[in-house]
Amino acid sequence: MIRSLLLFLTLTVSLPVQAETRIPQSRTEISLGFAPLVKQAAPAVVNIYARRVVEARQTPFMNDPFFEDFFRSFANPQPRVQNSLGSGVILSADGIVVSNYHVVGMATDIRVVLTDRREYSARVLLGDRESDLAILQLEQAEDLPYLTLRDSDQVEVGELAMAIGNPFGVGQTVTSGIVSGLARSGAATGQARGYFIQTDAAINPGNSGGALIDVNGDLIGINTSILSRSGGSNGIGFAIPARLVAEFVHQARAGNDRFERPWAGMSGQPVNSDLAESLGLAVPDGIVISDLHPSSPFAQAGMTVGDVITHVGGQPVNSPQEMLFRMTVAGIGETAQVRWMRDSEQRDSTVTMLAAPDEPPAQEITLGKGTVLPDLTVARANPAVIARFGLSLTTQGVLVTDPGPLGARVGLETGDVIRAINGDEMHTSGDVKAALTRPGRTVSLDLLRRGQRLGLRFRL
Repeated sequence: MIRSLLLFLTLTVSLPVQAETRIPQSRTEISLGFAPLVKQAAPAVVNIYARRVVEARQTPFMNDPFFEDFFRSFANPQPRVQNSLGSGVILSADGIVVSNYHVVGMATDIRVVLTDRREYSARVLLGDRESDLAILQLEQAEDLPYLTLRDSDQVEVGELAMAIGNPFGVGQTVTSGIVSGLARSGAATGQARGYFIQTDAAINPGNSGGALIDVNGDLIGINTSILSRSGGSNGIGFAIPARLVAEFVHQARAGNDRFERPWAGMSGQPVNSDLAESLGLAVPDGIVISDLHPSSPFAQAGMTVGDVITHVGGQPVNSPQEMLFRMTVAGIGETAQVRWMRDSEQRDSTVTMLAAPDEPPAQEITLGKGTVLPDLTVARANPAVIARFGLSLTTQGVLVTDPGPLGARVGLETGDVIRAINGDEMHTSGDVKAALTRPGRTVSLDLLRRGQRLGLRFRL
């Protein structure tokens, strides 16, 4: 029986395997389990202690001429210090570290501790709330252990995976499992949005920013969140793919202070069975274009409303988040091969990944004291502004980017689109400034808020 089992193991090991996967090669490795892998990878996973000063919220009436004396009698709320604990992964010998934005974002003091107890101060090179990623630079660091980024597009469901982090602040901990799902979009909790790798390796609070590695010790993702009703790990954790991490590192080393994403200039919806039948598709996959900006690179490539995009960069896309991910990892200024369908006919186009154009110029300005609403900041709606605030592609007019104290009092909100003032249509930021500089006893604002028309009227 033992001789037959050994023969079976020998035959199994001799079979060809993919270059990116590996199985135990001897009885010694089988008995050790993940121990050699932990020794190799764990030194590159660090603990991060971040501190930020949180300003206490103040009532909007504090600066009001009528109410300021009343509120002055109350004690002024004091800023408070907020501490956060998380994990990070060293990606280069000179101290480039990746973590989650919710761990280090807006931090005023960041301390990074290695497994050998060395400590470094760190600064954020590039952070992005939407992706929940941040790239740090350790001060005066050299010859550090680091992990190699794997092409996460090659990861398959069922691969062994290991999560390393600092859950609950108890110290570095290792958990193992498998990759249980790919292309998870819209399923994760927290601030992150997009495309995730799903794993059943236990991920708990404090694991955020830690490493998800494969059996070769390569980094396949950054642990970001869990799906749980109780706050504990229930076997469904999410990691940000290594390909997106690589793009963050590239932009951070290039000196970007803000993460740039390519602009699609379109909106769409996943193709379900009913849509597939109406569009004459054999299977329900891809994204049907429902709206398209004239300046969109997809429009320039010949696509129009009703076309179905099935692949970007050679990879299938079945949700808007997945498509944005594929565009993002392609990189600004690069091209991607896009496969799409029209009238059941398959077509291929080369699309250039570009940032949203600032045309016509947004001309963002802040109104001065000589206007009706001082400190109101407005900008002309163009593709760059539309992308920045997530507005409809058909948005026209002047956008409120900051209402200011008085603007907030009369009911304005960030994201409001000013269509007209006192009946005069607004096309540019200068139009708004001129309209709010004219003397008058009443002001009437025609707005568009979250797609709904709204009117505001107030007396001076």
